[in-house]
This record gives sequence, structure tokens and C-alpha cells, in this order.
Amino acid sequence: MYRRTIVYLDYAASAPAREESRAAERAYEESPIAGANPNSLHTPGREAARALDGARRDIARCVGGGFRPPDVVFTSGGTESNNLALIGLSCGARQRDRTRTRVVLSSIEHDSELDVAGALRDRGFEVSLVRPGRDGVVSRAALEGELGPDCALVSVMSANNETGVVQPVAGLAAAAHAAGALFHTDAVQAFGRIPLDVAQADAVSLAAHKIGGPVGAGALLVRGRVPLTPQSFGGGQEAGRRAGTQDVRGALAFAAAARACCESLDATRAVVCERANRLYRRICAEGTGIVPTTTAVVDEGRLPGLVSVMVPGLDSQSLVLGLDERGFAVSAGSACSSGSLGASHVLTAMGIGRDRALGALRVSFDERVAEGDLDAFATQLVSLVAQMTSRHA
Repeated sequence: MYRRTIVYLDYAASAPAREESRAAERAYEESPIAGANPNSLHTPGREAARALDGARRDIARCVGGGFRPPDVVFTSGGTESNNLALIGLSCGARQRDRTRTRVVLSSIEHDSELDVAGALRDRGFEVSLVRPGRDGVVSRAALEGELGPDCALVSVMSANNETGVVQPVAGLAAAAHAAGALFHTDAVQAFGRIPLDVAQADAVSLAAHKIGGPVGAGALLVRGRVPLTPQSFGGGQEAGRRAGTQDVRGALAFAAAARACCESLDATRAVVCERANRLYRRICAEGTGIVPTTTAVVDEGRLPGLVSVMVPGLDSQSLVLGLDERGFAVSAGSACSSGSLGASHVLTAMGIGRDRALGALRVSFDERVAEGDLDAFATQLVSLVAQMTSRHA
């Protein structure tokens, strides 16, 4: 009855490695610089440093927004990039102006930002949260209501990791700057999927594995004029901003995945948008009992390849496990913690009721997922929901 092979539809959690990224890793392993420390003065070390700088150039070019290769700080992934941005930029801003003692985050940020609030408070900062509207968008007006002369840093993600809603980053950055604050954006989900609008951002977080690069590689882009207090100490690597011997192999594989995504972005974006909209139409058709989390249109206000829906009256954990039995790997819009299912903080912040939020699902993919597999998924999801609903009747 059920499929024996798994169709992976959880790219927003981690995308399968791209062949370009794998090829870059193989080429590194077969090269004379394999294992060489890019901070060493000998020939292999200097060549490794040049390769690392080439990866910086590629990533800066793909991000755009006026970022330069020296602005790229390689990290271990999105979590470290966000942690370093929030603590490092806040402390840097306060060192420049002692009155800057408050940090403003959106209430729909990833846990790698929201969980930093305690660490910021321990360092003497006040942390304020700005809520989105029911559409999932953090408006400039809402942000301006939280700003003041004491604000050191504002951080709002480029696109939400659960709903895919794209945020008005340029306007939010302008509002932060008007108040004298720095602006950071977590672009982990948006990078490689849509053109980034980060010309006004002071810092941008990225993660390689979201675009088919290696797990354990990421970057924080920080403009040279921006004060960043380092949070790790040692050999002074990454221009003193992040200590530790760099992972050259990971950086090269990350850059290869970034090039592959950015060079084909226009074509792949159109394909993925069409498939996402088709999937929405099928699974949210009248009578299915499945509804979208927001009315934002794919490619206008929502990321291509991220389909976010809810099944009121059912729970996402059961849906995810039921789909897994039928051969489809998706994720929930709410997390299971300590054995109890809790509603997503993102959907709650949007004003969505608990009964609806508990039945959230996130389906994510890129151009490598075939339309036929998405059609098969739609059929199985609608069937599963009907079956589970009848049991609860």
C-alpha cells in the first residue's frame, strides 16, 4: 500500500548535497593543499589561503548588496553565524556608544536567535520583540514602534523558515539606521532561493547545507565599517573576528553550491514557483480540510519551494509520521518538546489559534524534486487527512 522509497521534502531543514558541492570536495581532497593550514607561511598554506579567498569572492558575489570578499567570515553554520551576529554586533555597538543597550528581534526568528536573548540579558542588554501581522510580515511601522535612541541592533530574518514569508528587509534596515542602530538579517532560508535585498544590511547570516552545500559550513557577512566584538579567541583568524583554523574544504564546497544556485536562479526559481503553486492548489482545494498558513503568494511574498499549510483538528506529529509511512519526508510547523506537542511560536506570533497551529506542516523542495513526486505527495496527503479526520469524527 505504501511507497518503499522515501521522497525527501524537507529541504528547508537540510537540502541534499549538490553534485557541484561534492565535486569541489573531491577536487580539494585530490589537490596539493588538502589538509594544509591556510594560515601557514609555506607554499601549501599560501595556496590554501588563496583558495579560501576565492570562496569568499564567490559567496560575496552571490549575496550581492555591495558586500566585499573581506566581509565574509566563515563559520560552522547558521546557528554560529546568528549567535556571533547578535552578541558580537550588540557588544560592538555598545562599545562605540555606551547608551546603546537594547536589542530588537522579531518574534518569528529562528531559535538560534531567540535563544540568544538570555545571553544578551546576561551581558546587560534589554531585548524587545516585534510581532508580525496575521500575514506573517514584520512591518516597518511595527518595528519603528520598538525603536529608540538606546537601540544597538535590530535583527529580522529575510524569509521565515516555517512559513516562507519574505520580509521587507530594505525598509526595516532603513528604519533601524534612522534610529542609529545596526541591522542584521538571517538569510539562511532565502539565500540561493530568491535574490537577496541586503544593500542596507550591516550583516547577513548564511548556511551551506540549506542550498546543497556541506553541513557544518556557514558564513556571516559583516561590512568592514561595522563594529563586531569577537566571541571566540585564539589565532586571530578571519581578520580577528572568528578564531579557529578555517575549514577550506567546507568553504570551497559551500562556494560551489552557492555558484550553482545563483547562476541558475532565474530559471530554477520559475520552475519551483510553478510547482509550489500547483501543490498549494491541489492540497488546499475545497473539501480537503487543508488550509495555507498565510495568503502570501509564492514568489511575490513567499519563498518558492516552501509550502506551509495547516490541518485544523489534527496534530502535525501524527501527520508527519503518517506521511513517512507512505514514503514522504516532511516536517512539522510545530515542535515536539519533552513529549508534548506545542504550537509553533511563529504561527502563534501571527495570531493563529492553537487548534489550527498544532496541525501545521512544512513541505520544502527545490528544482531537483520532480513534479510527479509532488503530485504523488498531494494525493497521499489528501488521503491521509481524510482517513485521520474520519477516525476523529
